[in-house]
Parts: sequence; structure tokens; C-alpha cells
Amino acid sequence: MTRAASDSMVVLDNEDILVERHKMPDKHALSLLPEIYVERGTKDDWDLLHELHYKAENLGIGPRIFRCVLNGRTIGAGVMTVPKMLLSGRNELFTNLRPNQGGRDTKIINKYRAEWINAHACTNSRLVLDTVYRGAGIAYRMQNLMMRMTGCKLIEFQSSMSKFNPFAAKAGIRFTRPRRSASYERGLAWFRRWFESIPTDYVGIMAEIDAMSPVARGKCVAEMRKFYYDFSSMEKSGDNRMNGTRRVDALPVGKLLKNLQQLVFASPLYGVYANPDYNSAKKCPVKLPERLPLLAFDNQPTDAPLDLSKLLDAHER
Repeated sequence: MTRAASDSMVVLDNEDILVERHKMPDKHALSLLPEIYVERGTKDDWDLLHELHYKAENLGIGPRIFRCVLNGRTIGAGVMTVPKMLLSGRNELFTNLRPNQGGRDTKIINKYRAEWINAHACTNSRLVLDTVYRGAGIAYRMQNLMMRMTGCKLIEFQSSMSKFNPFAAKAGIRFTRPRRSASYERGLAWFRRWFESIPTDYVGIMAEIDAMSPVARGKCVAEMRKFYYDFSSMEKSGDNRMNGTRRVDALPVGKLLKNLQQLVFASPLYGVYANPDYNSAKKCPVKLPERLPLLAFDNQPTDAPLDLSKLLDAHER
């Protein structure tokens, strides 16, 4: 049995097996990339892949769905939604959109602000890719192209995962500095008062709740609901603002705990993509093809308009 050549590394070599890791070319690319396209999709495309996403339960308001297609088969899905009206990251980055500066806001100002945000922005809410095709540079290319195809001037992005996986930055999204949740310190104190498990340990905390006496369990869950409602702005804005505590009171304990942990420990990065295919002078988007090849991403920098001439040249060839 011969050993690997100088451009390879031997991972395992014994009487039964030889495992080698070959050095790949610096610009190696998946051969299927030229056959992949990005286009508008439907809820069916999201339903096909949503279980592979870590936030699979629901979608935001007004979802617009895009899909990544290989030979007619959906291998990726992305979702754009209506932006939130209140967002701390936006307030930090776009100071002119910050509400109630100096107490000067009126109903007209608030109404105009909401209309401007809805008319010019959307939120990149979800992106999921079939596990077979991950690691080939598809996700960030798809994300960039679907952001361009929205026609929006600004595409907002919130993600905790972006601290660990830089695909959104590769797509051209620029982030503000990460911050801890406003409820982090008081949330830690609350968890320590009630549980011995590590506060982020969902399984351990649920086991402690299940082991409590009925009276203690009832008191604990009631305090969970109170803490979550008191400090969750999401439960007091949007469609939830008229509910009072009804929605929170109806949450199953498992879902309530997940929401509480999200409230205390989540520190999503806020980012924004300024769409270069939006014509600010004419206040309208540039007309783009309804279907774009994935490799159109490579024809220009992320902050430059899509090079339509290269798309035409590729089509003619």
C-alpha cells in the first residue's frame, strides 16, 4: 500500500485502510454552479426546506419567497418580510429614523416614518439551503441576488448566527457592533433564583420544572410569564399590542421557556444592505430579469449594480 503524494495528507494508514486528504486548488468551485438559478418562489418552496432552518415554526408578516433552483429542483429558499417598526439596530445606524427624539414626535411624524420604512425597506428573514449543497458558496450568492431582486432600497438583516458564519457579510451586508440583550443581567438573576441548571440549558430547566410540585410549578410558570411579558417589546407592538397578556398566558411552557431564553440571551447582529440596483435619483428600482444565474453574483462587487451586459453575453453564448 503506497502513501499519499506530497500534495496530500495522510489521515489514516493501517493494514485495512488508507485515508488521504488531497490539497484542493485555491479557486476550486462546484461544477454545478453554472446550472443554478435564483427566482421568485412560493410558500411550497419554503415548506419543502423549512425543517432544515433553526427557526422553522413561522414566518414574518408579508413574506416574499425566493428560491434557488438546480435543473428545475428547489435546493434553497429565502424569505423577505415586512420590516419591524421598532428596531434598536436601525435606530443606532439611521439616526434620522429614530422615533421620538426629544419628545417631538406627533401622529403625523410616526405615520410618515412607518410609510417610509414600508416603502423603502424589507427584512431578510430566512435563508435555508439543502444540506447536500452547503459549503459550495451558494448561500451568500443567493442572498445577494435575492436582495437585489426585491426592488427595495434597503434590506435589513438580523441574525445571531452571523457572529459565527460570515455568509451574510460575503453577500454584502454591513453590520453594527454586537450588543448584549437589554434583559441579560436581570434575566440571569431571574434564572439563578429559580433553577440550578445553566440558564441556557433548555432540557435541564424543563426537567426541573417537570420535577416541581404542582404548587411550585404553577408559581414558577406564572413568574416566567410575567417576566417575559414585562420585558418583551415584541409582545407589546405590532399585531400583539392589543392582546394584553392573553397570548403570553396561552403559550405552552416549552415555547414560553424558548421565548424567555431568546429574550435574555439573544444578541442578533443588525445589518443592512444598500441595494445598488435601486435608482435613488428616480426613486425606483432598476428592472432586473425575473430569473438570475447564481454566478451573476461574481460579475461585479457586492456594492455595484448588476452587470446586465455580462448576463446578455452569457445568454448569447
